[in-house]
Amino acid sequence: MIVVQYLRSIFFIVQMYVMLAVFAVGGLPYALIGGRRAAIHVCRGYCKWVCWSAGWAVGLKTEVRGPIPKGDVLIAAKHQSFLDILMIYAAIPRGKFIMKKELVWTPFVGWYAYLIGCIPVDRGKRGAAIKAMLAQAKNARFAGGQLVIFAQGTRVAAGAKKPYKIGAGALYTDLGLTCVPAATNVGVFWPRHGILRKPGVAIVEFLPEIEPGLQIGDYMKKIEAEIETASDRLMAEAGFKVA
Repeated sequence: MIVVQYLRSIFFIVQMYVMLAVFAVGGLPYALIGGRRAAIHVCRGYCKWVCWSAGWAVGLKTEVRGPIPKGDVLIAAKHQSFLDILMIYAAIPRGKFIMKKELVWTPFVGWYAYLIGCIPVDRGKRGAAIKAMLAQAKNARFAGGQLVIFAQGTRVAAGAKKPYKIGAGALYTDLGLTCVPAATNVGVFWPRHGILRKPGVAIVEFLPEIEPGLQIGDYMKKIEAEIETASDRLMAEAGFKVA
């Protein structure tokens, strides 16, 4: 049975990347002519395709819980695998990400990241990277929509603990935006590394809003407690033993 699931996983991964090229190349004229709104439509279409195809290809259903953020907000999210990126983006209407600078040069991904207004960050420069990130976040080209930052700065395996990065707090205090924390259990089914995709229900849950005005230290403690507690609950719901 496990062999069959591996074969299904390989098929799913191959078609996922084939369809990435199809969406990216086929949608490029539309995105270039229609601007950011059109590029968002192409990206959301691809994200929905992957979520849908995961259901029939490997038995992995997706579910989004909580009120969908629709205004100009900051989303501080848990990040366990590529799937939570896709699920979040498929759900929100005008999303954009704080992303690694290296991804700008990735075929297809880099093109659309630029068009939808993602903000590249050189994570190796720390303090300088935060200053540059804040400056870009205020630039008119990046204005409006839902700005997503992965609060731990990287993918974290299901059940693993990693500190929350100050970048999420800097954006919250500097931009004065309402924050929507987001929890997930996707790493239980779609791990950071490896081929196997397991059947089940992958969930992203948008948690209650945090209004502007908290001190940065209080904010960081709050998002970590809320996101980790909710993610542990979702992973336990999926049958994962949380330490």
